[in-house]
Amino acid sequence: MTTGEGAAPEVDTDLYRHVVGRLAKGVSVVTTTASGHHHALTADSVTSVSLDPVLLLVCVETDARFHDAVIECGAFGVSVLAADQRATAAWFATPGRPLPGQMDRAPHTLTPSGIPLLDGALSTLECTVRDVHPAGDHSIIVGEVRDARLGGDPKAALVHFRGQYSALP
Repeated sequence: MTTGEGAAPEVDTDLYRHVVGRLAKGVSVVTTTASGHHHALTADSVTSVSLDPVLLLVCVETDARFHDAVIECGAFGVSVLAADQRATAAWFATPGRPLPGQMDRAPHTLTPSGIPLLDGALSTLECTVRDVHPAGDHSIIVGEVRDARLGGDPKAALVHFRGQYSALP
C-alpha cells in the first residue's frame, strides 16, 4: 500500500516493540513537582529538538500520573543517568510505586523552582513546558531549556537496548 492510499496496514504491536527495542537509547529520569508532591519517571524518549530556541522533548504516556503533574506544574527536569544509576532507573520505571516518598531512594537536589534533579547524573536540564502535542497513547511534551549542567567526572552512560539496561563508555 502506498502512503496516502486508504487505511494504514495493521502492525503487530509485539513485533513493533522488538523492532524499536533495537534502537539504543540513553536513559533519563524526568521530574516535576505538582500538588505538593515530587513526580518522576524513567524515560528513554528524551530528544534534543532545536538550538534556537533551545528545546527538547519527552514522550509521556497520557495515563501516567506524571502526565497531568507536568502539565499542572509547567516545568520539568531531566537527569541523564550514569551506568551506576541502573537501580534508580528501575525504581522510577516501577508501575504503581507510591507517590509520597518516592524520591527518598534517589539522592537529589531541588532547583530554585522546586524541581528535583538527581545527584550523580551525567548531566541535568531544567525546562519550561512550551507545547504539548497529543500522539496516540502518549503526549509529546516540548520543553524550553532554562538551565543545563554537566555532572562531575565523566562516567559511562546508562543505555536501554533490547529491553535491558547496559553501559556505554
